[in-house]
Amino acid sequence: MENSECPKCQSTHVVKSGIINQRQRFHCKKCNYFFTVNKLGKKIDEYYVIKALQLYLEGLSFREIERILGVSHVTVSNWVKEHGIKKTAHSKYHPTYKVYNHQELANFFQEKENLKGKGMILTELGDKFMLIKWERFKD
Repeated sequence: MENSECPKCQSTHVVKSGIINQRQRFHCKKCNYFFTVNKLGKKIDEYYVIKALQLYLEGLSFREIERILGVSHVTVSNWVKEHGIKKTAHSKYHPTYKVYNHQELANFFQEKENLKGKGMILTELGDKFMLIKWERFKD
């Protein structure tokens, strides 16, 4: 077998050993381990992982992140667990967000009342921008 190695011992002394579930099975001559070739999974660009973790830290829920980035909320949850991300509790404030194109964002910043007394973060989402603002919970 060309360019393959045993996943257990990384030996290149492997031979074909039948087919299981329409996948080629291999046998490692060094450690006697049987394995099948790995499926080529869908690799997600690191940009989306980083962006999802940033949005999570900003207070957005997994489902909100799913709607914005188009990545499953379960995947986002798994990334948070995998990277050991812990967000701080903001008991008095909650985030609100809106996605703008370039022109809408320029118009938003031209209106001065949009800028007074607000905490905001602006993040890029491909060809659009997301503005996150924090608002105090109403009692």
